[in-house]
Amino acid sequence: MSAAVNVAATETIDNRYVGIDTWQDTEVLAALLDGQRRAIEAVNAAIPSLARAAELAVGRVRSGGRLIYLAAGSPALISLSDALELPGTYGIPRERLVLVFAGGPAITQNLTGVDEDSEDQALADLAKIGVGPEDCIIATSASGTTPYTVAGLKAARAQGAGTIGIAGNAGAPLLAAAEVPVLLATGGEVISGSTRMGAGTAQKAALNMLSTLMCMRLGHVHDGMMVNVKADNDKLRRRAERIVGRITGVDLAVAGEALGKTDGEVKPAILIAAGASDLAAAERLLQGSEGNVRLALASLSAERDTSR
Repeated sequence: MSAAVNVAATETIDNRYVGIDTWQDTEVLAALLDGQRRAIEAVNAAIPSLARAAELAVGRVRSGGRLIYLAAGSPALISLSDALELPGTYGIPRERLVLVFAGGPAITQNLTGVDEDSEDQALADLAKIGVGPEDCIIATSASGTTPYTVAGLKAARAQGAGTIGIAGNAGAPLLAAAEVPVLLATGGEVISGSTRMGAGTAQKAALNMLSTLMCMRLGHVHDGMMVNVKADNDKLRRRAERIVGRITGVDLAVAGEALGKTDGEVKPAILIAAGASDLAAAERLLQGSEGNVRLALASLSAERDTSR
């Protein structure tokens, strides 16, 4: 009798899908969609952990540290997508976002699994960027056992960095090594082992939620609006005008004038439209409120009341 083999939840074969390659197209697609739904449902259980992860990230970034995404394979591509949108959407400086992926930038052209087995390469890649206690690492792996990712996370934690580990299997080494473990218990895939599917969907949702909450707590969201958006095209310039107008009550022409005085920066434009005397005054108010527009507006209102 052969010994039983322990198989990670993300690698199990679900008997519901035996013969799926013989099903009608619509039946296959319905099964795949069901797998996506179950993946999203799995993220719900991780909300408390994601809240702790965001708190950790906020503390490091607010103190001047970097947000470092660490991953291999499909999780690297998902992490890349999350990271690349933060500067444009929330104004996070590009130099404060670092990507450490098995295979490096070449993975966007040729995604292979060769480098993800190399612990030494992970250590070398982290050494290049000089990880320190001011940084925060977000390491993602569907299995939670990827040698590159696990070794990198352990090395970063040894240097004092804040560490967040996101994985799909309870008890995975990545979760055990992380300061804040985030379990996304998505279970088996419709196509066994194809973790770009359900597990990948859960990872994308979790990373989007984590980074959005982080940016919100950093003061880059006001009443559901992106007040630190980088208005570098016509669509975003129009959006910036609408944001300034909605928050301050001025018309779009006045909002546009305020944005012209701030070179398109939304936060100081809001304060100028609300009555700040000039850009320097707006920046002073923002500095005193750690970039929080709501607090800066309250300070401006208090100053105006005092001067009456």
